Amino acid sequence: MKAIVLSWDRHRVITRHMIEQYARLWPDHPFVFRIPYQRLRGKNTDREHYIETPADIPGTVLRLINDLDDEEWVYWCSDDKYPIQLVTPKFIELFDHVRLQPDVAALLCCRCRITLEKPELSLFPRARPTANGDVLLERRRWYQIWIHQYIRVKVLRYLFRHMKTDIRNAKVMDELKDEISKPGDLRLFVTRDNYAVFGESTQRGVITQNCYRSIKAAGLSLPTWFQRDNGNYVTMGELAEPEQSRWSKLVKGMAVRSIIA
Repeated sequence: MKAIVLSWDRHRVITRHMIEQYARLWPDHPFVFRIPYQRLRGKNTDREHYIETPADIPGTVLRLINDLDDEEWVYWCSDDKYPIQLVTPKFIELFDHVRLQPDVAALLCCRCRITLEKPELSLFPRARPTANGDVLLERRRWYQIWIHQYIRVKVLRYLFRHMKTDIRNAKVMDELKDEISKPGDLRLFVTRDNYAVFGESTQRGVITQNCYRSIKAAGLSLPTWFQRDNGNYVTMGELAEPEQSRWSKLVKGMAVRSIIA
């Protein structure tokens, strides 16, 4: 599966970190990363393909998907996020389900922030169960389009064809998306239960504390412009405690109370 990376030359170490995190957390992942470049081309491998793109963000994304069919599924993974925890069996199981659903255009496996805290604003009320007992919830508008997710090419093509090219930063891009009406047939879903934790890589061009520490722990060298973090630790999502773990703690607690009694 092709993985579409939104990045630029200055972020090469951020991209490298994100890709290596997937390799560490999901060693047999199915992704072949399509990485944009303007001048700093990397070496093509079985897992990484470098594609020359324009400097503007919409032009970059449209070039990365230029040769792909509208209905093809890809993995959308901007490098301003990176995985910290993934329940990979669920990722595989859920994609096997949605890829056979012609009316599903995207699936996000990280339910957090607005889709968790304000479902009345960000989600439609009707739930959609899967054969394996999971529940999918449909997202309104473009909510959480920037978090890593499975997505059909037609969603990215529509969004970036309608986005202005003069984008100064990611915050502006996030605001611009709200000016674009989402067609009803581009149905975006999120799992009711959360199966991933992601970290923010940068904020307003400055590396976050969590990303800085993760990159250092991975043994990657940071360029001069990323030598200082912004002091913020920013993550998205929290994994539910496994049922077996909760039961073990309950039993242990009962035993302790029994001894005390």
